[in-house]
Amino acid sequence: MTRTPLRFNTFVMNTNSHIHHGQWQRPEAQQTEFTDVNTWINLARILEDAKFDAMFFADVVGHYGDADSSYEEYVRQGLQIPSNDPTVLLGALAVVTENIGLATTSNVFQSHPFQFARQMATLDHISNGRIAWNIVTGTQDNGARNFGLPQLTDHAERYAWADEYVDVLYKLLEGSWDDDAILKDRENFRFSDYAKVHKIYHEGKRYQVEGPLLSAPSPQRTPVLYQAGSSTSGRDFAARNAEATFIIAPSIRTAEDLIKDTRRRAVSFGRDADDIAFFQGMSFVIGSTEEEARAKEKIIDENVSLEGYAAHAAVVDRDGRVYPPETPLSEVETNTVRGFLELAKKEITDREPLVSDLAWNRAKANRVVGTPEQIADELERWQEIGVDGINVMNWVIPDSFQDFADHVMPVLRERGLAQSEYAPGTLRKKLFGHDRLPDTHPAAKYRGAFAHSEQDRESQLTRATN
Repeated sequence: MTRTPLRFNTFVMNTNSHIHHGQWQRPEAQQTEFTDVNTWINLARILEDAKFDAMFFADVVGHYGDADSSYEEYVRQGLQIPSNDPTVLLGALAVVTENIGLATTSNVFQSHPFQFARQMATLDHISNGRIAWNIVTGTQDNGARNFGLPQLTDHAERYAWADEYVDVLYKLLEGSWDDDAILKDRENFRFSDYAKVHKIYHEGKRYQVEGPLLSAPSPQRTPVLYQAGSSTSGRDFAARNAEATFIIAPSIRTAEDLIKDTRRRAVSFGRDADDIAFFQGMSFVIGSTEEEARAKEKIIDENVSLEGYAAHAAVVDRDGRVYPPETPLSEVETNTVRGFLELAKKEITDREPLVSDLAWNRAKANRVVGTPEQIADELERWQEIGVDGINVMNWVIPDSFQDFADHVMPVLRERGLAQSEYAPGTLRKKLFGHDRLPDTHPAAKYRGAFAHSEQDRESQLTRATN
């Protein structure tokens, strides 16, 4: 039986404690040295040797919890604070790797679209076309305040903002320069063809951008587009724009429903159902025997910070303090746990569910424990319902990824579930078989769209000055 290989990304963050809290206490955990670029260079080389598809960097621009309350617990645990800008880090990783994709996360309110388009084009040039962007709209009021907003805007409004933001990027990256605008004509002293470089004259609710983009077209033009929204607005946004969607579904059935729904929405927006790849987030505990894997799991559980998981879930009181683990969930005054509270009531019937139950649920969520063969069996089941790839989440860096590379990848390759070599070309070419966004993508409408509009605008200006 011929299988289509799964795609594999790492899901990391330029910080001390990203998803799994407390594990940084272990002596082998090098994520504590996240400010040392060699930590990431070493990891990038491990991943490229193992033929991972991409390093996917998460990011936030503010601390978790109530912006008006204490953020002491986050600082104490190093829980995504301090953290460094992943977009800057990608420039360093681009020059020490050749094939692995490099994905950054950037919020629509943290960078003006003109500046961000220029950054993405520059990184895409440096990496020879291996850059991706995870489009996010923000989850922290503190992050919004760091950029001059009083608080996060309404959820639906944030996605309307994102719609305009990506529209500006598409105009700049896809429409501002024609494919053959760069001449490098020494004989006739013309570096670029003026007739093929266009202003975009975007005028919208939030942005007025004249253009042209100062960066010439990069190998991919637009970076590979990731998105991670699971709400109705998020699914619609993904269906219109995303090429890859990051999900953390609690079960295979939930993932299957989400994938089918998003693909259906993509078709309703004029795209092909297969234009979007779905990456499920997972953590792995690997042993040569199941007993060895369980022994490793015991070490992980001994280092779990229940307070860290609760803080990440914003299970904090009005003063910003994390509720003690023994607190009944019914006494927690936050909207964050409502969904889990309903689920816990169904699963825990012999007692009242506690904060510790929520924390343990998050610590064990999407955790696969077993031998490489057992893990491969589980990944086959996820692929069968439509998952295209896995975002591998770590306990410790780099050992979690080294173990996966050394022990699970060979088994996956034997089954045709992982690539043995990189395909040539850009990240988009490696993932989807083409360098540019397909014609079904909304960005494609801006190719060649501004030549006439600019001529018209220049004619108007000429008439106005005569």
